[in-house]
Amino acid sequence: MNIYDYGSTYKAGDIVYVLYRNPHTQNVANIQSAAIVQDPENDGGLSIFLYDNYYPLTDEVAVYATEAEAEEAYQYYFGDM
Repeated sequence: MNIYDYGSTYKAGDIVYVLYRNPHTQNVANIQSAAIVQDPENDGGLSIFLYDNYYPLTDEVAVYATEAEAEEAYQYYFGDM
């Protein structure tokens, strides 16, 4: 279940799972754990902290509450792990 109502679903400190494409090899995607944190550029907003970078927490990012949900989505979009 990909959750789109992020403001009421997640809070700073939560660990989530995202489908992350390797920026150097676009045909490679992985499931990666990430932290929900206070957005340093948007007071009161939330961001995803992944690989020492902040990403906006929007419905354009595939965010899953559990690793099992992320694995199911990965299988659907990319096939066998």
